[in-house]
Amino acid sequence: MAYWNVDKVPYVGTDKLESGLGFHYYNADEVIGGKKMRDWLRFSVAYWHTFDQRLVDNFGDGTAIRPYDKYSDPMDLALAKVDYAFEFYDKLGVDFFAFHDRDLAPEGDTLRETNANLDKVVDRIVEYQKTTGKKVLWNTSNMFGNPRFVAGAATSPFADVFAYSAAQIKHSLEVGKRVGSENYVFWGGREGYESLWNTDMKLEQSHAAKLFHLAKDYANEIGFDAQFMLEPKPKEPMTHQYDFDAATTLNFLKEYGLENDFKLNLEGNHANLAGHTYQHEIRVAREAGMLGSLDANEGDKLIGWDIDEFPSNLYESVAAMTEVVEEGQIGPHGGLNFDSKPRRSSFEANDLFYSHIVGMDTFAAGLRVALKMKEDKVLDNVVADRYSSYKSGIGADIESGKAGLAELEAYTIDKTSKEIRDATHSDHLEQVKDTINHYIIDALK
Repeated sequence: MAYWNVDKVPYVGTDKLESGLGFHYYNADEVIGGKKMRDWLRFSVAYWHTFDQRLVDNFGDGTAIRPYDKYSDPMDLALAKVDYAFEFYDKLGVDFFAFHDRDLAPEGDTLRETNANLDKVVDRIVEYQKTTGKKVLWNTSNMFGNPRFVAGAATSPFADVFAYSAAQIKHSLEVGKRVGSENYVFWGGREGYESLWNTDMKLEQSHAAKLFHLAKDYANEIGFDAQFMLEPKPKEPMTHQYDFDAATTLNFLKEYGLENDFKLNLEGNHANLAGHTYQHEIRVAREAGMLGSLDANEGDKLIGWDIDEFPSNLYESVAAMTEVVEEGQIGPHGGLNFDSKPRRSSFEANDLFYSHIVGMDTFAAGLRVALKMKEDKVLDNVVADRYSSYKSGIGADIESGKAGLAELEAYTIDKTSKEIRDATHSDHLEQVKDTINHYIIDALK
């Protein structure tokens, strides 16, 4: 049975400029930079935005029209969505998907009933995995949507909520093992504060760390060897969230002895909310050896909040993929998960395909450009030239530790201001950006 009125999305190349139900730059099995594109990018469909999102916003009801809207019973709908989802994965040509526990099945009156609902849906997912080979990039727990999480989950001031959160994660880890999830993500949706006047910040963060340790211990106990990750976000829905950005999250992991078990799952829109570029956040994680996986989306710079727009900005995708190419992979088990949703005005079912196509093509194009620049050593040469003064003379002495403060004073003390200024040279930054533009244009011809 066909659930979507769409054929399998083909690679059509760049001869045709108009967009459609075909990839212009993503050719899954093409070998580029020594690997197939599908292995470089490891695209993943986010279950929540793709199959659950009704395209609501703060000012209006949902507009989405979906082929499974005919199901009224919550469990019938949950089970039917699995059928639609796996055909969607096949027709789009992705190998991975990701989900929160509450994306898959409705809650019951008790956690026992909720777990039973979830298990029925997971049973169907596992059966599809056996016949299709589709994999779970990561799974996680939704511990922010239900009113019980009004003041957080692990960081809640209410012990019963902490206990419920721990029990929910326990079952979520068991589900992760069943579906062979390669990663397990914690996004602190309400792990933060609205006001410091009534907050014990140290206690709340120590409780979060406690729950992370408990989760990792239980994963080890049941033999669930997924890579654990934290996902930074600075605000929304809380005024301040504890995993503010990559640097803050890395400090948290080190402070609480979690750095050997966790890496970072980074999102473009979250980076912008923190006042950073996506490239910056990836660079911070990469240079710390903590890059785990990437969520692919972007925000609107004019709106200024978390809108989870599908990525279409080539310049930003080139910047992100430049970091990935430098790393050689997206983390040890990572990929590009489309934590993205179509715009509210793109409400037809086929818009889900168009949205993913633009996102996949955007990052495939970014990969092509980044690999070409790496092959030509464009940025390597720029950086090497900028820091060339540390290769000899006093610079080499600084690098080797040979020069202390006394030696540096003796070297500098009689130099004139003009001599110090003459030792600098222009970065030619505009020329560098112009070169990148040319590579984008040339590589995508």
